[in-house]
Amino acid sequence: MNSAQEGQKGRRGRSKRQEVLIAATDRFGRDGYEHTKWADIAADVGVGATALYHYFESKQHCLYEIMDEAIEDFRSRFVAIVADERDPVRAFEAVLAGCFDLSEHDVNRNRVLVAEQGRLSSPSSSEREEQARLAARSRMRELEFAWASFLATAMRDGAIPETDPRLLTRAVLGLYNSIWHWYRPNGIIALSRIADYYTELELALIGLPPAAPELERTAA
Repeated sequence: MNSAQEGQKGRRGRSKRQEVLIAATDRFGRDGYEHTKWADIAADVGVGATALYHYFESKQHCLYEIMDEAIEDFRSRFVAIVADERDPVRAFEAVLAGCFDLSEHDVNRNRVLVAEQGRLSSPSSSEREEQARLAARSRMRELEFAWASFLATAMRDGAIPETDPRLLTRAVLGLYNSIWHWYRPNGIIALSRIADYYTELELALIGLPPAAPELERTAA
């Protein structure tokens, strides 16, 4: 099966709404939200611009849905990892590894979330937009609560130094999010190099030494 056939097969397995979300995410991530026209997204999906209103009330409504999806995906993966690993240090290392195991689409979604997060603070006069905005804000609070609870438990168990878990949560997430202000998938710095560098920074931030190589951990 060639790449064109694989792409067609993949599209058949998605709903048209999912296709719109994917196309919008990649457009917003590459070109910026303000510089992307509703018609651009419609062309990428292969429909007329008016057809998009069947799925989303506006470009901003679509943006809120993308942000909500991005936050929930991050939260659900985080919760699953820390639930499976009882050692908080190993859990934190596993979370960091997962944070950099990303496709180009994932990177674009992170870029959208970080660049446009400020929009979540402004109420919308549209009922559908406002519902989507509030849903994304609620997801963000759930994500921060999950992180703060995890870090508080690690502090209580003596795995990491004690400090304010809420402030530490925002520091950890803020450092990670800073990457997506400047990183580009086609840039000169490989994501693997960024992962190694920022993983050490994140470990130091919560008071842990650099992660040991896998062979050393196995031998220990």
